[in-house]
Amino acid sequence: MTNPNLTWIAFLLDRSGSMQSIKTDTEGGFAAFIAEQQKATGECAVTLAQFDNDYEVVYSGLPVADVPALNLQPRGTTALLDAMGRLITDTVQKLAATPEPERPGNVVVAIMTDGMENASREWTHPAIKSLVEQQTKKHGWQFLYMGADQDAIEVGGRLGVAPAHAVTYSRGNVDAVMAASSANLAAFRGARAFDATASMPGYTDEQRSSAGE
Repeated sequence: MTNPNLTWIAFLLDRSGSMQSIKTDTEGGFAAFIAEQQKATGECAVTLAQFDNDYEVVYSGLPVADVPALNLQPRGTTALLDAMGRLITDTVQKLAATPEPERPGNVVVAIMTDGMENASREWTHPAIKSLVEQQTKKHGWQFLYMGADQDAIEVGGRLGVAPAHAVTYSRGNVDAVMAASSANLAAFRGARAFDATASMPGYTDEQRSSAGE
């Protein structure tokens, strides 16, 4: 049996060149996100992966108390599909190699980007959608999609993310979208402490408005 008190957050962060204009806001928003997760119910481990046209794992399975400040260095183009494919498949492999009692009972993949896919070479939209839906339906993973200045519900849908868990944010509201995602995740972790079947709350109308949707 997996550990029902452990939540594994796999955070995929866009670091393409267009993120330069919101670099400081993103670093601050991420710090607030982590601070709230440090206070939330249960144990938590965090993986952070960054992507442009390259993919980099900054840390993997780090206890949330030990997560360092984010140092975002924007560059390059946006290979979102390839990054999602790598993060999901790497996480599957890492958890499969972990003894079952030490595996997280809750896995959440959070994706934050400010641009549209334009550079992937290995993965397609249908393949990613199939992979996300498989992990959601068969393994109970939760996915969040935060997309700047786009129809995040439409884009997230093409990636297999449920409309309730996709949100559009404007560049001036990075802190608001991070806060909304962190609050929903903290609520999810609290609910899972009492009900192993509890689902991630969807973004509320108020949260969407604050994010600039």
